[in-house]
Amino acid sequence: MKTTLHYRTYGTGPRVVLAFHGYGQSEGHWRSIAAVLGDRATIYSFDLFYHGNSRLAKADAPLTKKRLGELLEQFLAEKSIDQFSLLAFSMGAKFALTAVEHFPGRVEKIWLIAPDGLQRQFWYSLATYPPWMRGVLGRAVLRPQRLLRFLNALGERRVVDTNLIRFAEWQLESREKRLRVYRSWVGFRLLVFSLKDLARILNEHNVEVTFFLGKHDRVIPHAGLQRFIGSLQQARTVLLDTGHAGLIYDVAAYLRRHPELIAPTS
Repeated sequence: MKTTLHYRTYGTGPRVVLAFHGYGQSEGHWRSIAAVLGDRATIYSFDLFYHGNSRLAKADAPLTKKRLGELLEQFLAEKSIDQFSLLAFSMGAKFALTAVEHFPGRVEKIWLIAPDGLQRQFWYSLATYPPWMRGVLGRAVLRPQRLLRFLNALGERRVVDTNLIRFAEWQLESREKRLRVYRSWVGFRLLVFSLKDLARILNEHNVEVTFFLGKHDRVIPHAGLQRFIGSLQQARTVLLDTGHAGLIYDVAAYLRRHPELIAPTS
């Protein structure tokens, strides 16, 4: 099996946008935003690996930023795309931020919806950094009961917000979901970033970054992003009255009222 980064195209507008969905989703989750934009932009919506129709030749080997950059470079060359913008939700931000590093000077604008990769998330750290915990999660693919008891104990001791516990339980409720959690968190563990270097690239190239965040988001809390946002010269924050799961649809509703955020300026 060869590596395939699957995508679908929405719209025919002048602004080229590469879009990366979040965990447990697929490229189709951008349809609501694509419908709002109409012919204002051409959106290339990618399936993340371990989701949809994207495939890695070595499914158990962690994806490197170098390899991801090469795959995106191949796509851009095939489509004869020079300048482009980025749109990403949650885990998909790791792909978008890799593009920022790999193609400095070619990124026009960025829209990040509750982006992962800009702050250390409890669950990601728990699953990927202590080697023994990685083994626990791997065994939980077949037998999740021990891990679920551990998570509930953390919730009872109020070590972790109970909403995050419920979110984790939902991710572990079926073998298919557990396998995707394990492969995604472990497979993307090398997609880490220096916030200082990211800020430098974005500021040097005068890239405008819009953050869409949820007031009630416990997965990617907006407070944890304020320091990075403050380091950018061209950043704006749109704070919506929602949690994590519904953010894409709330952003679509917001863009319906403010399409100029993505539409090219005249």
